[in-house]
Amino acid sequence: MGRITASKKQLVGDPMHGSILASKFINCLMWDGKKSTAQRVFYDALRIISEKVKDDEPIEVFTQAVENVKPNIEVRSKRVGGASYQVPMQVNKTRQQSLAIRWILLAVREKKGRATHQKLAKELLDAYNREGAAMTRRENVHRMAEANKAFAHFAW
Repeated sequence: MGRITASKKQLVGDPMHGSILASKFINCLMWDGKKSTAQRVFYDALRIISEKVKDDEPIEVFTQAVENVKPNIEVRSKRVGGASYQVPMQVNKTRQQSLAIRWILLAVREKKGRATHQKLAKELLDAYNREGAAMTRRENVHRMAEANKAFAHFAW
């Protein structure tokens, strides 16, 4: 009797730049399975970025923006003897990336009044320049971890 083996899913980059990070970002941006709409929003945002930033490629600006938002440390709740402590912990690479993408998209979705591709372009440019709502969230997480470093010995 033959053995059935699970095939590994091959990571495929986005169609325009071949970037796996961009592909993951588009998938997180996607709403109701409308991938073509998410791709259009993402590429329109990159087009706006290319008009505003002349010296760098827009995909490099995007990659650096995500890199800037990635948190190094976060706090997690740990219950010890009936009390809950906010324990600072290192963040692994995959979680850093997913948190950065999530925070950028949250910042974009919180803003109102403009087209999504314009809000996304603005937030990516802000993150590239180490400012904006996603960077503020990262700084708050780092500040909270710093404030609670006395509880680091509870890390598991």
